[in-house]
Amino acid sequence: MARPAASGPAGSRPRKRRLSLGEALRQGAAAARSHPLRALLAGVAIAAAVATIATVKVVLDGVERSARADAARAFGSDTFVLAKIAAPGQLSRQELERRLQRNPDIRRADLRFLERNAEGRALYGATVNLRVQVSAGARRYDGASLVGATAELPRIRDLAIEQGRFFSRQEEEQARQVAVIGALIADEVFPAVDPLGRTLRVAGRGFEVIGMQERQGTVAGSSLDRNVWIPLPALERAFGAPETIQILARAPDPAVPGSTELAESQARISMRARHQLGPGEEDDFDILAPDAARGFVLGLTQRVGAAAGPISAMALLAAVLVVTNTILVSVTQRTREIGVRRAVGASRRQILAEVLAESLIIALLGGLAGVLAVRLLVAAVGGGGLELELRGATVATSLVAACASGLLAGLFPARRATRIDIVDALRSE
Repeated sequence: MARPAASGPAGSRPRKRRLSLGEALRQGAAAARSHPLRALLAGVAIAAAVATIATVKVVLDGVERSARADAARAFGSDTFVLAKIAAPGQLSRQELERRLQRNPDIRRADLRFLERNAEGRALYGATVNLRVQVSAGARRYDGASLVGATAELPRIRDLAIEQGRFFSRQEEEQARQVAVIGALIADEVFPAVDPLGRTLRVAGRGFEVIGMQERQGTVAGSSLDRNVWIPLPALERAFGAPETIQILARAPDPAVPGSTELAESQARISMRARHQLGPGEEDDFDILAPDAARGFVLGLTQRVGAAAGPISAMALLAAVLVVTNTILVSVTQRTREIGVRRAVGASRRQILAEVLAESLIIALLGGLAGVLAVRLLVAAVGGGGLELELRGATVATSLVAACASGLLAGLFPARRATRIDIVDALRSE
């Protein structure tokens, strides 16, 4: 009597073998290699989309860093400003006129009151800006920015003194005729000579140059290298007392959490007490916080970023359509192969995994190519005034977007591959 077969009852189907992730990736890679031109075109579409995403992110990050750096150079990174009107360009004409009539001028007496009531929570300095002509010998420069300042200013913001020094509190109190000049002033009136110790004439008065700033560039189209810093009493002696001054302030140690907010609060309370404002009365002065100082450019960055999102999405959508079509053609050409594999035991899940793996590999390689292209572009162009940097987070986000697009693109062709009729597939040529 014959013994039953060890493999199981007669007519039973062969046991389906589970497909590992590594095997699925190998099958997908083999399918992509079998038609390299088609895979290359799909990869280029993904690369273009990823390059768009990464480029937009790199540029926006560069603009934001530039805005923060510009604000730090112009005002100080942790400096806030008290003024009669701190940001007139951000007000409507009616609001500007209302504040000009309501807000009193800020005087040096206000500065002294703030200093007496600082309680160790804030440092204060003051500036006044005038546009003047400066000269040295026969050389002149029109449009210099003359800044009358107090000696505390270097403690409040970094003035980037490259040579020499800033004036002292004693020189300020004595209204000494000393000056710290920007790099552009040095280039124009002291070419090819060391400006330290030389005389710069301002309003017919001679000022000894005791310091020079390093080259700082421009902020919002205005050069920071044409400044001439002199003691505020010396400016008042030469031009008369200004109508109003601008007070700059910061916390003694801005690194302490909440110290900047505490310094602003102290300044506001002191100014309200100085102007005898009652509870509920509106401030009759402006305070421009560090974030507000760079708010315009950062707001512009956010608006550009809002437009960049749909642009990146459209680029990804176009890439998804290209990859979908590519994988769909691949599935159609492999109909007989898929039928044979199904006949010998491959499951629908295995076929699904292989097709998705093919799409994923093409998208990942395209994403890597796109990131590499942006990396080379950033290195080549240098930034053109912006500090461009391809960060790891941007690379990771771009590659995740590429992989997600690849999986999305391969989903429809993969589902179609799993629904191929085995008999019809075996009959196809």
